[in-house]
Amino acid sequence: MKALLLVVALGACASDVDPPWQLDHDRIIAVRATPPHIPSGATSTLDLFVGHKGAPTSMQVPDATTVVSPMSLSDALSGNTVTAPSEDRLAAARTELGLMPGAPVPLTVGVAVAAGQLAATKIVWLGDSADNPTLDGVTVGDVAPGASIVVPMLTDVHLFVEADDSVDIVNWLTSCGSMHDFDLHKAYLRVEKDDPTTGELAVVLRDAKGGVAWQVWPIS
Repeated sequence: MKALLLVVALGACASDVDPPWQLDHDRIIAVRATPPHIPSGATSTLDLFVGHKGAPTSMQVPDATTVVSPMSLSDALSGNTVTAPSEDRLAAARTELGLMPGAPVPLTVGVAVAAGQLAATKIVWLGDSADNPTLDGVTVGDVAPGASIVVPMLTDVHLFVEADDSVDIVNWLTSCGSMHDFDLHKAYLRVEKDDPTTGELAVVLRDAKGGVAWQVWPIS
């Protein structure tokens, strides 16, 4: 566990080298639990959105997982699957964590890929129900994107996804061109003469309940 947390810290330092919207970088971009909130007896599965230097992104399961907190519920995790324990055990965990009766219990899980070189954490909420958000109203250059995207050079290409910036977290990412206002639901991409002209465009949406959704397109 100490080794995993050290990798998380080192990963945070390494991410300072590239801008936060850069897809062409080795890192775990997002961790998704499907669903992010589960009642007693239900299961949730973990998957990752991973960036790779010099290669396309990938969607994959973690190579390794571990429960970070609370350790009394460490047996709720098996591989990339979380199973919510009985209501009696959830009640005991609430007492341990100082939560109100009936409150969802946060199970913090550590995940790692690439032989532990990339690591992150994810909270799966136990004791209630909620689904991941959907990506609604996405437009690139004011039109709905197709399977792949072509944009003009030296032009501000406006990006949009329906979200509330006061409660949701939106990240636009690219390995083609340069991103502006990457952490707002309205952003724009501009491909300058010295920018990479092929790659991927992605959007990640995180809602206030810990839900995650993402979409990736080839772009040139």
